[in-house]
Amino acid sequence: MSPVAGGIRTPDQRLRVFVSSTLKELAPERRAARAAIERLALAPVMFELGARPHPPRELYRAYLEQSDIFVGVYWEQYGWIAPGEEMSGLEDEWNLAPEIPKLIYLKRSDHRQDRLDELLERIRDDDDASYVAFTDAAELADLVTADLATLLAERFDAAGGRHAPLGEPAAEVFSTEPVRPPSPLTRLVGREGELATVTRMLTDDAQRLVTVTGPGGIGKSRLAVAAARAVEAMFPDGVVFVDLAPVLDAGLVITAVANALGIRDTGDRPLAEQLAGALGRRRLLLVLDNVEQVVEAAPEFSALLAASAASVLATSRILLRVRGEQNVPLGPLPSPEAAELFAERARAVKPDFELTDDNAAQVVAICGALDNVPLALELAAARLRVLTPAALIERLDHALPLLVGGARDLPERQRTLRATIDWSAQLLSDPERELLLRLGVFRAGFGLDAVEWMWDGLGGADAVEALGALVDGSLVREQDRGSRAWFTMLATVREYGRDRLAERGQLAESQERHADFYVGLAVAAGASATWQGQVEGITRLLDEHDEVRAAVDHLFAMRRFDAVAEIAWSLYTFWWGGGRSGELLTWMDRLLEPGVELSERARVLAEYCRNSIRYWSTSDESIVPTMLRCVDYFRRGGDCRGEALALASLAVAQFAQEPPDLDGMEESARRSLELAEEYDIAFGGAMAGVMIGRVRLAQGRADDAVRRFETSLTVARGIGDTLGQAIALSHLGWAHLLAAEPHRARECFGEQLLLASTIGHE
Repeated sequence: MSPVAGGIRTPDQRLRVFVSSTLKELAPERRAARAAIERLALAPVMFELGARPHPPRELYRAYLEQSDIFVGVYWEQYGWIAPGEEMSGLEDEWNLAPEIPKLIYLKRSDHRQDRLDELLERIRDDDDASYVAFTDAAELADLVTADLATLLAERFDAAGGRHAPLGEPAAEVFSTEPVRPPSPLTRLVGREGELATVTRMLTDDAQRLVTVTGPGGIGKSRLAVAAARAVEAMFPDGVVFVDLAPVLDAGLVITAVANALGIRDTGDRPLAEQLAGALGRRRLLLVLDNVEQVVEAAPEFSALLAASAASVLATSRILLRVRGEQNVPLGPLPSPEAAELFAERARAVKPDFELTDDNAAQVVAICGALDNVPLALELAAARLRVLTPAALIERLDHALPLLVGGARDLPERQRTLRATIDWSAQLLSDPERELLLRLGVFRAGFGLDAVEWMWDGLGGADAVEALGALVDGSLVREQDRGSRAWFTMLATVREYGRDRLAERGQLAESQERHADFYVGLAVAAGASATWQGQVEGITRLLDEHDEVRAAVDHLFAMRRFDAVAEIAWSLYTFWWGGGRSGELLTWMDRLLEPGVELSERARVLAEYCRNSIRYWSTSDESIVPTMLRCVDYFRRGGDCRGEALALASLAVAQFAQEPPDLDGMEESARRSLELAEEYDIAFGGAMAGVMIGRVRLAQGRADDAVRRFETSLTVARGIGDTLGQAIALSHLGWAHLLAAEPHRARECFGEQLLLASTIGHE
């Protein structure tokens, strides 16, 4: 039945809007049109909303007769022509449309079918039809909403609506146009996997809150915009972008969201309630960018989701920590993609720049020095206007002053990397920010005990809670190393911390604190009463070699020479067993230079560490007398462990003489074995026993040597001593080789190499 002018409509008899288009090629557009119609509380009339057991022509004729508005959406296809018919249903719908308002929307294309062009020509000549072009489903939804609203207003006025004379236009509190996501001017590089993950989550109705987290400059906003555009067809009510960076008060977040949606605060009820009502059951995606500084408003986001059908894609340096949140953490780019991004951004300022065999290694080095962070790479690439890649590398030791001058359309906080990091740091409490700066003195990473040491004296919450805030803020990254939690910082964040400490005159104090931690760690590892205990403590330091090196560098700078000697002595097995004896030798040479003031103990320790390395490469006659002085020092001090270790090294030095002092070697080895067994039988069997086996081998008693080495190997295996096993296997392999048993020697050497590789003994 056709509408009757002036008739009274019951609540279910809304104005009906007939939508005409091809079905398959314009499926996203049909969804967008339907959402726009329902947004105005009108009734869409579409085949897919209710199948009927009638022939198609009868069905759409009946639908048309009951409709109040005709909406035609056209693209490239003319539509299917049924057998026996002369035209498609698309054209027939236009011909059968009654004298009702007609809104025509044409999707832009250069490949339209001829018969569709002919139909469109007819439509253009019809003075009763409104005609406009569009690009995508989102734009169509905006056009249909605006045109229907205008049409209804015009018809109301034409029907005799009475209006009081209008005064000055009232100022709009908010824009009536929703804020669309920005259109990126550059392509997204190296984030294909993360993009696929985010889009998959957003298209899952069960996952309506997705948060992309990561440090400043990592590319969170760029990924979110790309993901929003990739899924916009799945959100017929549109995608709205809300930039929360300027919002510093969590109480204003709902206002910012309403502003972006074009919802004005009427004042008659809470704005959050108005916002939830406006969203209703609409399928809409809210992109909330830069949530970190207003994260206290997260419960309001959660309530908004619970009261509507909207979805939220948030970017934040910290998690929102509300129910239903799905997190996608964003880390640095893989190295190949980082180099690709650097080269692409370099071409923006230097069009002739190309990655070549000559500069590829330099570009990779630049990217690595900047931790493959996208913003850092973009800022560095901009410097190629005036610097070559080689010159840029030379300046990256102090990267932050170099990484300035980003694109003018970037937010101010992203124009320099220092400002980006400072933005994150300002979100921390004072003690948390101080801890961040102190941790900047670490070169590579740190464990929880190191954090607690650096936290001492800051007060407030405990160190674990403060560290959690840094991890949540994406300023510190956590990873597991076996049973230990291990934490790292981006190089630029570390530099930021050091620079801020230096500005306040506190850098040396934090470096001193760092050095004291590793002196204590080294002494504790070396003070273990058993050989295996030392190995366990020293194994950890293999992971933290860079930090030990940083500590030693600081101790030298502060002229704390005795502390350097203590680290060297306590970690002698670390330096030797880890294949780092060359570095140790360099430091000991510095300690023993003329004019360096050392205590007697420090000088003995330095001489021992130095000469126990030198006997492998030189037959210097001073080595044996020096080792004898070390043995005497430890004996006088009642240090059995020190005396046993010095005697074992003396035995090796005596063996290395020309000619070898076999008798002296055997005597030193036996005394070492006797002393060692007083405090650690395993150490005596696994280490000092090898020395006696070497004497037997030098005496030509290969069978006795093999038995001694096999005994040492058995003892080492029994206590799980990897280094002791490797030493015993090495000697056993040589013994088999000298006994003309190459196959058995090969087995020993093969196992020895495998074991040595597991403890980093290169």
